[in-house]
Parts: sequence; structure tokens; C-alpha cells
Amino acid sequence: MIEQLGGAVIPTGFGDPVEPLRRATHFTGEPGCIAEARAFATKFLEQLRKEWYAPTDERIDGELVLVVSELVTNADRHSHGPYVLELEGTESSATVSVYDSSAALPLRYPRDPERIGRHGLEIVHALATEVTVRRVPVGKYVRAVLPLNPLNPDR
Repeated sequence: MIEQLGGAVIPTGFGDPVEPLRRATHFTGEPGCIAEARAFATKFLEQLRKEWYAPTDERIDGELVLVVSELVTNADRHSHGPYVLELEGTESSATVSVYDSSAALPLRYPRDPERIGRHGLEIVHALATEVTVRRVPVGKYVRAVLPLNPLNPDR
């Protein structure tokens, strides 16, 4: 919320969100799920801009959608059941978590420009500041945290 006092605009803080924006959806593995996941991520980013005033740009948008695509593609290929995509964000970062029914942890292969395929986790690690992979009672989750600052010196 913003108040105007004598021509000055003063942010009051009353309209600022206090909890991260969280959205989740599930997929059955039917054809088109990966495209739906990318669209879900794009809509999430739009909402994050409106509610958190996230300073995203085209490059950051593309990186988040790419990470969602890579993680959901892996879940789709390697699990034998439904999987869940969870997105969480604030003005400074977005977290992508994918839960699936496979207990097999993904492997990150060494860089090899000659290798065809199997670069997904390598890409996720290159874009994220933190990647976590853990087993859960019904399978595993892969979580990646991406900075939303286009001027991030760490990248």
C-alpha cells in the first residue's frame, strides 16, 4: 500500500507480502505435462512480479522456465507415477522443487561437450545457487534455488 502525503509517495508496508509466494501443481505424466509445467512457471513469475515486485528480466524468466523444464522432464522420464512441481519465490529468489516417486537419485555427470544428452542436472547446477536432492518416504525431491537479481555478481 502507498500513501501520498503532500506530493510525496510513502510506502506504508501494509500491502507488502510477508510470506513467500507458493504455488504447487501435480502431473500424471500424460503427454503435454512438461509444456504445462513451463506455462505454470511463467504464470508464477507474472504473479511474483505483481505481488513481490520481483526484479525479473527475460534472461531470468528463461532460466527459471529452463530449470522447471529440466527437473520436470527428469521426473517424467524416471518416475513411475505422478510428480509434483512446487514453486516458491520472493523479490530476491525463486525455488523450484519437484517431487516424484522414484527413489533413484539423479546423477550429475562431469562436463563433456561430446556427450549427447544427460546434461539436465549440469544445467540446473550452472543456473542455481543451491541444488538439493533428497529421498523422501515416497521417492525423492530435487530442489533448486535461483537468484532473481539480474546483476548478481555470483553468476
